[in-house]
Amino acid sequence: MEFYELHPETPQLRYINKAIDVLREGGVIIYPTDTVYGFGCDIFNHEAVERIYSIKHEAGTKLFSFICPDLKDISKYARVSDYAYKMMKRCIPGPYTFVLPAAREVPKKLWSKRKTVGIRVPDHEIAIMLAKELGRPILSTSVTKRRGELLFDPEEIKSIFNPHVDLMLSDGALKGKPSSVVDLSGDKAEIIREGAGDISIFL
Repeated sequence: MEFYELHPETPQLRYINKAIDVLREGGVIIYPTDTVYGFGCDIFNHEAVERIYSIKHEAGTKLFSFICPDLKDISKYARVSDYAYKMMKRCIPGPYTFVLPAAREVPKKLWSKRKTVGIRVPDHEIAIMLAKELGRPILSTSVTKRRGELLFDPEEIKSIFNPHVDLMLSDGALKGKPSSVVDLSGDKAEIIREGAGDISIFL
């Protein structure tokens, strides 16, 4: 595993570009978000997505969300109602995953049975730069131990996943909770998971 420490507010572009090269070649990375560290790959690379299922010891039916760089980009990959747009505009970027009706462009592997997808725009410069520079959404699923415990320390993460992941971008030890998951596919918001971020604006 290649391992690089980045400045959280002004990430070194040379390291971002190394991660982009890995993603374009179908590799798997670990990167920081505004909540926890995440596994990432190009959502359009089927083999890379399958690798992450294997690394996480997850069944292929588990749904993964993905990161877009901004609100405008979300509309390429999901159908966004006026209501959903208004709600998301209030809290993007931020520690939320929004469930929205999937657009045809998104691989069906990431669709729920209800034909929805989970999309994030994290408030974190490294994650945003990755999605922006790649020009395609990046898979987002939290880095956990086999039993599901979240991992926050980059050295511990490196020691566990060094043989399995191609590159890691480190932002130091994170202290967070997973994102709150908010379903905006209907006429009103539904809280699927309360995590980081204020959910009172959706109630």
